[in-house]
Amino acid sequence: MQISRSSSSSSIASTVRRVACGIVLTVVWCVPASAQTLPPVAATADLSGPRFGLTLLSEGVVADLATRDIDVAPHLSQFGWQFERQFFATGGPVTMVTEWVALLGGLEQGVALPSLSWMVGVRTRDGAEFGIGPNVTPAGTALVLATGMTFRAGALNVPVNVAVVPSRSGTRVTLLTGFSLRHR
Repeated sequence: MQISRSSSSSSIASTVRRVACGIVLTVVWCVPASAQTLPPVAATADLSGPRFGLTLLSEGVVADLATRDIDVAPHLSQFGWQFERQFFATGGPVTMVTEWVALLGGLEQGVALPSLSWMVGVRTRDGAEFGIGPNVTPAGTALVLATGMTFRAGALNVPVNVAVVPSRSGTRVTLLTGFSLRHR
């Protein structure tokens, strides 16, 4: 069986025409996409600063800590630092926030209970905020839900937050405040 040169040439020419048409159609369809403008690059604000407050422990959490030879009252002081980044586009009513909160609790009782939370959330233009993320402490790991309000006075920010950490052994509720200076 022999293939003639003319059928082979016409097959190659047909393939070349199809590829050329495909390239032309692709370019024509992509022109509207290339004319679109990109959204502005998101600016960030660093809102990190010291935090202090109070944590209330349910009976189950106190009992769970006691099994680990950590004897504490059902209320603990909290001192630490919040590493916060706010991402925002110019003029938007809601901004995205990510934060790490490192705390030491129970210092007034002679213990140092570390706590680390990572949260992602949103903050409105008026300062109302909500976040959610993982929490790790000697009482175990859990999910933290936080809400609050940030009050502004010039470059000074004063957050007031309530965080709830439900877990198998019970619930922890924390009230935190502190301050930060608005940097860009």
